[in-house]
Amino acid sequence: MTIHSLVIQKLLSTNAHMGRRLVEHHFKVYTYGFRNGCAVIDSDKTLICMRNACDFMASLVRQKGRFLFVNTNSLCDEIVEQMTRKIGCFTPDAPWRLGGFLTNSSSPKKFRSRNKKIIFGPSQPPDCVVILDTERKSSVIQEASRLEIPIVSVVDPSMPLDTFKKIAYPIPAKDSVQFVYLFCNLITKTFLYEQKKMGLGKKEDETARKLAVQKAEKNEK
Repeated sequence: MTIHSLVIQKLLSTNAHMGRRLVEHHFKVYTYGFRNGCAVIDSDKTLICMRNACDFMASLVRQKGRFLFVNTNSLCDEIVEQMTRKIGCFTPDAPWRLGGFLTNSSSPKKFRSRNKKIIFGPSQPPDCVVILDTERKSSVIQEASRLEIPIVSVVDPSMPLDTFKKIAYPIPAKDSVQFVYLFCNLITKTFLYEQKKMGLGKKEDETARKLAVQKAEKNEK
């Protein structure tokens, strides 16, 4: 079995190929067809999109770009926190109410909108927004698009075309916990590889250790 086949097999084990009954016309290019009334997402195309997204993120890491990670699935909180801690982007206790957060980044406020957990590094606007699930988050996408910030996002078959067009690097997949874990693991490896080439690995490890100690001390209190 080839390496490509092994990767595809691992991707299939996350159920990333399981789509929805409702499929927008523009999404059909990412599907094989239908099974039991639900779309079957082409895993080869999912893998290509993941690679393209990681190549883009790698280029930003080399430029010391800032990243904003958005996650609205509480089941994935620990996975996302572990990833951001490892890559040096972790900020303890960083829940914000998005809805004007990006466009009002000079003075963040708590807005009257759904609470969305984000992991945000520096206080400056990010150079890339990474959305790790397919729940409707049009406010995040609209704001990032308005500021011309590139978006990497997991997308599902029911996403409207006007929203889909705003995503620079769409990743067609079902956002199962297993898939989010796989994608976060790929992001982690991408970041650590680039940081190691730049000689930042030890520095980021030390930052991660300090943050872990700070969080442990806070929990003890």
